Amino acid sequence: MKFRRQRAKEVNVDLTPLIDVVFLLLIFFMVSTTFTKETHLEVNLPQADSAVATETPEALDILISQEGIYSVNGTPLVNTQADTLKRALRELSEGDTERPLTITADAKTPHQAVVTAMDVAGQLGFSRLSITTQEPVSE
Repeated sequence: MKFRRQRAKEVNVDLTPLIDVVFLLLIFFMVSTTFTKETHLEVNLPQADSAVATETPEALDILISQEGIYSVNGTPLVNTQADTLKRALRELSEGDTERPLTITADAKTPHQAVVTAMDVAGQLGFSRLSITTQEPVSE
């Protein structure tokens, strides 16, 4: 028996189909992706580590408890509805929307209660709105 040594076959890998598939995927993702510009609300946050600002005596104060109960200038309101808060602010401000308005809320107050207070203030035309913060406790 005569054994012949066979030559090693040369292996060629054709990259053309691979490149075609990659380009097709790239085109698919570019076409199927939606490019939307999301709107962002710009908010200027107060500095919590600065000195405590002195308030003018004519300022209105909205205090929101942990349960979401409103109190305007120390007087608790009968319910937590926006109309009640609006009536109280309109009464105490006597139509003067240039008065500063301060919202003080407990740290565990529901977010909706704070948003409702801000919304009511905006509907009435108050532009000098501030939210109280607390200085961090230094150890």
